[in-house]
Amino acid sequence: MKLNYKIIFHFFGLLLLFNGGFMLLATLVSLIYKDGVTLQLFLSGLVTLLIGTFAMTGTRNHRKEMNKREGYIVVAFGWIVMSLTGTLPYMVTEAIPSFTNAFFETISGYTTTGASILNDIEVIPEGVLFWRSITHWIGGMGIIVLAIAILPLLGVGGMQLFAAEAPGPGGDKLHPRITDTAKRLWLIYVGYTIAETILLQIAGMSFFDAINHALSTLSTGGFSTKNASVAHWNDNPAIQYIIMFFMFLAGTNFVLSYYLFKGKVVNMLRDEEFKLYFKFIAVFTIVAALLIYFRADISQSSIAHPMVLGEGESAIRHALFQVLAIVTTTGFATADYTMWTPFLTVFFFGLMFLGGSAGSTSGGVKVVRHLILIKNGFLEFKRALHPNAIVPVRYNNKSISGDIVFNILGFFILYMLSFIIGALVFSMFQIDFESAIGLSASSLGNVGPALGDFGPANNYAALPPLGKWWASFLMLIGRLELFTVLILLTPFFWRNR
Repeated sequence: MKLNYKIIFHFFGLLLLFNGGFMLLATLVSLIYKDGVTLQLFLSGLVTLLIGTFAMTGTRNHRKEMNKREGYIVVAFGWIVMSLTGTLPYMVTEAIPSFTNAFFETISGYTTTGASILNDIEVIPEGVLFWRSITHWIGGMGIIVLAIAILPLLGVGGMQLFAAEAPGPGGDKLHPRITDTAKRLWLIYVGYTIAETILLQIAGMSFFDAINHALSTLSTGGFSTKNASVAHWNDNPAIQYIIMFFMFLAGTNFVLSYYLFKGKVVNMLRDEEFKLYFKFIAVFTIVAALLIYFRADISQSSIAHPMVLGEGESAIRHALFQVLAIVTTTGFATADYTMWTPFLTVFFFGLMFLGGSAGSTSGGVKVVRHLILIKNGFLEFKRALHPNAIVPVRYNNKSISGDIVFNILGFFILYMLSFIIGALVFSMFQIDFESAIGLSASSLGNVGPALGDFGPANNYAALPPLGKWWASFLMLIGRLELFTVLILLTPFFWRNR
């Protein structure tokens, strides 16, 4: 069956209209702050809107059907189309004149990775900084829709665990229609963003800093308006605790937030993934806090201001902040964790493979996949003792089909292979071992800060141009659950049947 190209380009046009609209919003911010780039941002938005309008107008008479192949193309190439046009505000304003650097910064934004090539963020015009944060927010919003509406229908990456239409666990549906489900989750997403903005402003941030950090937190992105990231407010613990709270929420399944607002707290407390997610964060924080307190010097590792409320509180705060930032793949930093102890460096590197909950804006493998892999691993002992017994994996008191378990096993193997190949390619650019594995894990998991030369105290500016393109590719496949992009590289995908 031939591809329905018209509907594909129709969707691309729609995405560009969204992109152009948000560029005009950044133009308004530029006008308010009189940063000198209002006209350039307006032209960027106008060009993007015109391309989008042309694409939609020229494909009005498309066939109203979309099969799986077209779905894969729209999802994978849609992110690329958004990223290509998203470079315009950077290049036209000359905030980032290099196309390679502009594309890297843009795709890092849309994939909510938060890796940056900017050496001095604080000299960038306000309108451009706002656009930079908006790319995070659009990407995070897009991931919610992907997780709820599109990926389950494509059968991608075990995310059908989360779909109402799929067999197995997580068959919860907010509303009979997928579009209404997405709208409800968007409403929660917007509500959380507004709430965090208000709270950060009350805690002492300027309105501009507050809204930018809210956009970055809820999308689990990590772009900041300050060179020192959230460490800029190390003398204001209240700001950091607010960001921690919303990082936790952003890494939680957004459907559970919906249940919480509906008063169905039991649904959240009974959810196995949420319970494991909470336990992981609690245990990892205790381990990190004890090591920081007894073995590390926070004042030397702090990127900006020293501790203000005593060693105990400071150790707990820095530990919790960094655990949340890496587990939820937000990537904010309050200190350079690579300076604490060798154990903690390896410890935080391991957390890059964890990820937040399914149905959240986090990247990484996701907690639910780890949970099912662990359960299936233990059940293999039972199956070895009782080879004729039928012992299904259970999740939230429901049996999971073997297909879903195999899907998750396949995803995990592919993820680890991608990580190994990613590190090998980085090493070809004369990057040392520690930095190469850190870059690969961070890019693939959409974390942001890595290890070695690309740790939390540094950025990605020193990465060679080819290295930036490779990191961009890893960010994309990591964000879109691997299968969505990698299937496009197979020859049978493009054969007309």
